[in-house]
Amino acid sequence: MNDFNSQGDTCGELHIISTGEQSPEMFVSIAAKLNEYVDAFHIREKSWSDYQLTQTIKLLHSNGIPLEKIIVNHHIDVANAMQVRGVQLTYQSIDVSVARKAYRSLHIGCSVHTVEEAVFAALHGADYLLYGHVFESRSKPGVKPKGLDGLKQVVQHVSIPVIAIGGITSQNTPQLINHGASGIAVLSGVLLSSDPVAKAISYRHALRKGAKNEETL
Repeated sequence: MNDFNSQGDTCGELHIISTGEQSPEMFVSIAAKLNEYVDAFHIREKSWSDYQLTQTIKLLHSNGIPLEKIIVNHHIDVANAMQVRGVQLTYQSIDVSVARKAYRSLHIGCSVHTVEEAVFAALHGADYLLYGHVFESRSKPGVKPKGLDGLKQVVQHVSIPVIAIGGITSQNTPQLINHGASGIAVLSGVLLSSDPVAKAISYRHALRKGAKNEETL
């Protein structure tokens, strides 16, 4: 799977997810600098109105981010109306099977936390999965991470790509690729960094390292 990949790499995808801690303008300004290193930008903002979402999409696009790289969380109607790449469904969203029938051309991702959820989503029309949290994460304090074994189990039970999320660093990224992940999703690790571009480059290098390690296994 390299539907989002602007690099021509086969090393795995880098997804950047908005943090909920930045304004649309700040998110867009950083995203524009990261564009060449990133395969997908997720707008995951629970408090934003549909108007704010649509305006942010327009702003991203006017700053050089292709619509094909933009994914909207939960708001499938906004994703469809703005003709972006896709939607990321959560447990609060419309059922994936209903979404698939209603929006046949939209790329649909599902956030999953168990093998059972992953299998259901894959069987009912999801194009890819966002699985986690794999490692300890500041956004999930006190919640036990799924671990690399959990990731591997999900990968072994589905035939669609699995993007790993949660506590991901450039140091542990190669392990995720070696355990079957098709890519990684990062929030604060890049967007709240003092040097987001350097961080994105380090993740890209880590993805390549993981792919090379996998080839030698």
